[in-house]
Formats: sequence, structure tokens, C-alpha cells
Amino acid sequence: MATVEIDKVSKAYGAVEIMRGVSARIENGQFTILVGPSGCGKSTLLRMIAGLETITDGEIRIDGEVVNDVAPKDRDIAMVFQNYALYPHMNVADNMAFSLKMRDVPRPEIDRRVREVAGILDLSGLLDRYPRQLSGGQRQRVAMGRAIVRDPQVFLFDEPLSNLDAKLRVHMRAEIKELHQRMKATVVYVTHDQIEAMTMADKIIVMQDGRVEQAGAPLELYDQPRNTFVAGFIGSPAMNFLEGEIDLGSGRFVSGGGLRLPLPPVSSEWDGARAIYGVRPEHFRIDEENGLEAETVVVEPTGSETLVMARLGDHEVACLFRSRIAARAGQTIRISPVAELTHLFDARTTARISVNSSEIRDKHL
Repeated sequence: MATVEIDKVSKAYGAVEIMRGVSARIENGQFTILVGPSGCGKSTLLRMIAGLETITDGEIRIDGEVVNDVAPKDRDIAMVFQNYALYPHMNVADNMAFSLKMRDVPRPEIDRRVREVAGILDLSGLLDRYPRQLSGGQRQRVAMGRAIVRDPQVFLFDEPLSNLDAKLRVHMRAEIKELHQRMKATVVYVTHDQIEAMTMADKIIVMQDGRVEQAGAPLELYDQPRNTFVAGFIGSPAMNFLEGEIDLGSGRFVSGGGLRLPLPPVSSEWDGARAIYGVRPEHFRIDEENGLEAETVVVEPTGSETLVMARLGDHEVACLFRSRIAARAGQTIRISPVAELTHLFDARTTARISVNSSEIRDKHL
């Protein structure tokens, strides 16, 4: 396994900049996920690591070696694609063995590696089947097996689960995570699905418009988002944002329609400043005594929790309650955000201006 260092990497097609000085470090054995909306540059960055895209400026180093001009086949990486890319005329065993045959690995060694990896991926009984005889999840495991038999320094995954149905995606997430824990491999994984990122990654790199917005552990990004983009992208359902003004005299955030919300800890320099108030749906509480009146718009019970869309002042907010509530559309409920778990962002720069205490957060969750 190896470290991957991305040092001020840029990519341009003529006058059009796709990547803008991206820097990141992926540690040996780390499962790192590149996440962001479509067009943010995450797949382009993955392809540059693989050598499938040239670099306009900057350096990419694998295990300390600059690989800008190294051919893909010489980078000792393996890539798993979104569309599996299996050879339809080859059975599972031959698909998995293909790259080893191209490297003239002795046949006994090829057979040993294929059998070993097939056992890990629960493919031992499918080695004689052809791709058309496999389910989507089985095909994805074969694609993973073809990468694993090579024993590369770095594994690259390009949205490998996007073609699977929801139930199978959950199953494959667990399989990939378990496989990584067993192999301790260095993995760079691209997805637009932040749930995949939160549940699988050791480290998440959030990208937007060819730049890194924030990098860190999943819960670090959830608890301490650097700006409104990261705050809104990480977490499902997404964070609610309300614009208004900080009033430290009353200890309230004043927003449209006379709405006054409790403030998290914030320094005196922000008194009177225009800001954005961020509260995650799961950080609202039913508060019959002191809560704010909200009119329910949509109620979505799922059994273990209830998602409510409600009008709060001039805003529509999402509230996620970890219990069942007796409410229907059009009724009034009283809700309160847990102040210590809310966030404040500068209305001009969108940067976070309040830092939450993990001790306070743990007490409320």
C-alpha cells in the first residue's frame, strides 16, 4: 500500500479551468472518499491519479514518486469503474485473471490468486459463469476481484454502486467497507452520494467547482462544517438555513416574520451582524411549553422516525424526529432547535462563525 499526495493540481481544457490548485494527502491504508455535486471535478481528479487524464499543473505522488508522466499501467494502481467493464465473452475466472495474464504471471500463481480473492468475495461458486449470468451485485464483486488480484498499491473506485438498486447499494457498502478493513488497502473512492461518504470513509474530501471545500473525518465535517456548502452537502436530510441578524442582547437570532431563534455560543464582535442560521433537521425538538409555533406542511412517518416539513415564520424547514408524532398536514406543532447544536455562518462569506462544543453536543444526543 502507499500514500497518495496531490500537490496544487490544476486541469484546464484551453481557457476552461476544471481543477483549480487542488491539494490533498491520502494516507497509507486510508479509505478516502471524494464527494461533491456533478461537475465538481472529483472524477477528473480520480482519472488524473490513474493517469487517464493529463495534469496541467502541480504534482501527483504515489509512495513519494512523482507520477505525472508515468503511464497508467506502470503506476501500480487498480481501478473499479461505474459500469463494471467486464469482458462478456470471458467467464468470471478469466475476467479476474486477465490483468495477470497480460503481465505474464505464471499460471499456478494466477489460479492461486483468483481462488483466494474469489473466496474473499464469495465468488467461488461462480467462477465458470459469464457476466450475463450474474446479478448486478455479483458483477460488481467480479470487477472488484479483478482489481484485488493485482495486489496494487492503490485502489481507485469511480462511483461503483450508482447502477445498483437502493437495497443492494446498502449491502455493497458494507461489503466494500468490510473488505477494506481486512485488506488495509489505500482506497480513493468517488461518489456523489454523501450517505456513502459518511458511512464508508475514514476521510472525506468535499469538492465544489474544482476546489477542495473541506477535508476531514466524516463526523468532523458533520459537526464542524467550514461553510454553508459543506454544511448543506453533508447530512441527510440537508441542514436548514435561515437568514437574519444576531442579537446578543436578547440571545436570539432574528429572522423573517418576527422569528426569534436561540443562539449558540458566539463572540461579542458578531452582535448585530447579518448571518445565516443553520440547524439540522434532527436537531429540532418537540417543545410544547416553550417551542415556536410551526404549521406542518408534510408529515412522512417511516416507523423509526418522522420527517416533518413545517412553516416556521417566513421559512419552510425540515424536522426529523426520532419518534412517532401525532400530527397531520395543516396542524400546528411547537418546536425548538437545540441552540448548542446549531451553527452560524457569515452572510457575506458563508464561512462558519460559531464553533460547537462536543461535550454539549454529546449531552443532547
